Formats: sequence, structure tokens, C-alpha cells
Amino acid sequence: MNRKMVFYTVGNIALVEAALLLLPALVALIYLEKSGFSFLITAALSLAVGMFFILFFKPQSRLIYAKEGFAIVAYAWLLMSAVGALPFVLGGAIPSYIDAFFETVSGFTTTGASILTDVESLDKCMLFWRSFTHWIGGMGVLVLVTAVVPNIADRSLNILKAEMPGPTVGKLVPRSRDTAKILYWIYFGMTAILTVLLIAGGMPIFDSIVHAFGTAGTGGFGIKADSIASYSPYLQWVITAFMFLFAINFNLYYLMLIRKFRAVFKSDELWFFCALVLFCIGAITVDILPMYETFEEAIRLSAFQVCTIVSTTGYATADFNLWPGLSKALLLILMFIGGCAGSTGGGLKAARVVILFKSIKKELKRLLHPRSVKAVMSEGKKLDDETLNGVTSYFAVYTLCIIAVFVLLSFEPFDFETNFTASVACFNNIGPGFGAVGPASSFADYSGFSKIILSFAMLLGRLEVFPLLLGLNPLIWKRSKGN
Repeated sequence: MNRKMVFYTVGNIALVEAALLLLPALVALIYLEKSGFSFLITAALSLAVGMFFILFFKPQSRLIYAKEGFAIVAYAWLLMSAVGALPFVLGGAIPSYIDAFFETVSGFTTTGASILTDVESLDKCMLFWRSFTHWIGGMGVLVLVTAVVPNIADRSLNILKAEMPGPTVGKLVPRSRDTAKILYWIYFGMTAILTVLLIAGGMPIFDSIVHAFGTAGTGGFGIKADSIASYSPYLQWVITAFMFLFAINFNLYYLMLIRKFRAVFKSDELWFFCALVLFCIGAITVDILPMYETFEEAIRLSAFQVCTIVSTTGYATADFNLWPGLSKALLLILMFIGGCAGSTGGGLKAARVVILFKSIKKELKRLLHPRSVKAVMSEGKKLDDETLNGVTSYFAVYTLCIIAVFVLLSFEPFDFETNFTASVACFNNIGPGFGAVGPASSFADYSGFSKIILSFAMLLGRLEVFPLLLGLNPLIWKRSKGN
């Protein structure tokens, strides 16, 4: 284990967070808000921590292998969340540190679950920071650091593999740092286009920026009590479209930019994801049509809720707690599936679902024809055993984690629907669930213990379990022979 490189990289991450904290401080200056000092104090603390690690842990070797990657990702996300929670406490927006930590973890993991019951009372700098954490965490904290910090590490693909969601992670171009830059340029460009479209639709500039952050990061922290419901139908359609777009694999956007359209349309995951979204929108529209005055309203609300759930964004334009059973069942299924691999969305990932279906189909054929040998194909290529085993192993661990979180929440005085969907919503980085944690409610009534459990669940889900568990395992620090 290259210990010094782990702490050196975490120190650089603390410096990056110190710089990012200056943006909400600038917002406070623009709106003359005293709570902005809390961001300056936190930035100074983050700067001090970062400088300490950089000065006292200068590595002789900058090589990063898999275990260093896991450790860096685990400690980086915990540090970012722990430090990012301080402005809420110091500024008086969220007096309890546990509540502030829950809110910040929810922000960085792009979950959007909140403990706030009166979000409109917050200063604009606090609202900006909440939504900005979505944008930072959407593409990945370490992806950002890899893109902006020069010569941070050799073999930094091991960092990207540990942080980026999906069954496989590859490089778009030979250098990992260039891959990170490309991803962030696409991410930034789409966010800018969305912001312009929102402003063009009459949304105030501040509202447009924070909602663009939340949509791009598929996070969903709103700045109004009714989330997006009070905005115009045009603005709701724009956000719906971009929630869908940000839930698609960013590698496909890169292929489109270099005009490899044939490769894009070969994506099994893309076809499955589009078909799933269209089917659910149609089915829910028919199901809720009697509840609304016009077909346009029914399909708009259906499309918004389907896209916000499948992309794991968490915005809302309707209280789907009140919808019929079929609609709620379809939304619950979408909570598990989530977005595409390589997107800013959470969940199991459409790619894994496709591979699982193909593996089941292969196994059924093998039972019927034992002598036949059929490979599992994806996008015209044979999937290797490592990928297949990784998908099935992850699905098993994924299921066990949700069950464990649900059992721990069962000590709370809430009904089955509330505790189960709270577990699913937090682990899959959705945000709202059903029952007492629906889109019109919050997680405020959960105990401090349960909020810590749910915070850990959000981190596990965002980092897809293994990086966090392995990174925090004391055995990873054990020296191996020759190291």
C-alpha cells in the first residue's frame, strides 16, 4: 500500500473543496448574507487540512493500484461530506451536525433526500451549496480532481474505476486524465445548455443555475417547498428531457461527438433504457388520466415522475403517493433499475439489468440443451467471465445491503412502506420514497442513528459498495511482501 500517495491525494481533494467553498461565499457576498462567513471559515479549515497532508505525506512514488484507488475514494468521499456539512452548522441553517452530514452526503451522492422541512427559509448561499454538491458529486469527486490537478497520479484509471458507476469502466482516450477532462467538458456543456434553456423559459437566473446543478447531477434538491410543481409546463418539460439525457451513458455522447453513430445505436443498454422509459410513461399516463383534467397534464406529470425516478434525480411535480397502485409499482421498479452505467444516475444500472436478463436466458437455454455452449453477447461482443461474475456478485451484495439497511430502519416507528422505500431510495440515490418519506415529506423524523445508517447507505450506493467497504477495511493497509 502506497500510504503517502493515498494521503497526498486526499490532501489535494481537500484543497479542491476549499476552492469550491468560495463559490457559495461569493453568492453570499452578492446577496449580502452574513451566513457566507461559514463558507470562508470552512474553506480555511479545508485548506489547512489539505496543506498538512500534502506537506507531510509527499510520496516517493505516485503509482496508484487498485487498493490505493479504493482507499482514496473511500476517504475522499467521507472527507468531502464531513467538511461540506460544516457551513450548514456554522451558518445556523442546520444546527445538528448529524442532520447536516445527512444533507451533505445526500448532496454529494446526488440522492436528494432531505431533512429540511422549510427549505425556502434558507439563505441563497446555503441553497446554492446544497445544489452545487449535486453537480460536484454527479460526475465524481475524484474524476474532477483527476481532471484539474496536474500529475496527481500514475495509473489514475484505478481511481476512476473505483468511483465511476457501472459494470465496466474504460478510457475514452489513452490517458485517464484526458478521459476525465472529456467527461467534464461534456458535463459542463450540457449543464450550460440546460441553464440557458431554463432562463429562456422565464426561470430566474439563480433558480436556473441551482436547478441545472440538481438536474445535471441527477440530485434533486429543490429550493421551493413544492419542488418543480410551481414552475411552468415548458420548464417542467425541459427538466424532464435533461433528466433523461443525464441518465444516459456519457461515453455515448463522446462517440456522437466523434461521429461514431453506429457504435451508439449498437448499445443494448441504450435501447433497453429508452424502451423502459417510454413504456412506463405510457402505462402511467393511462393509469392516472382520470385524475387530471387534460391529457397533456397527465403525460407531462407521468413523464416527469418517470424520468426523475429512473434517473434518480428526485425532483417532483406531483405527489405520486396519491397515484394508483400500478403507477406506484412501476415507479418502485424504476427505483431499483436507475440510470445507465457511466451516467450521473444511481440505482442498479440498466447495463447490469440487461446483462442479468441475458445471463438468465443463457442459463435457461443451457438447461434445455446441456451440450450447447452459448456466450453472453453485448453490443456485438462476447462478455468475459470476469464481467459476468462481477455483475452477479454485485447484484447479490446490492440486495443484501438493502435488506440490511431495511432491517436496521425497522426499529423506527414507521410502517413497512416508509422504511422499505426509504432504504431503497437512499441506497439507490433516488431521494423520495413512499409513505412518510414521499415527495411531499422529508426524512426529518428519523432518529440520529437511522440518519447515520441512511448516510452510509447513500455512500455505499453511490460508490457501488465495494470501494467503500474495501477502502475502509483495516486489512487494506497491511504491508505485503516486497511492498
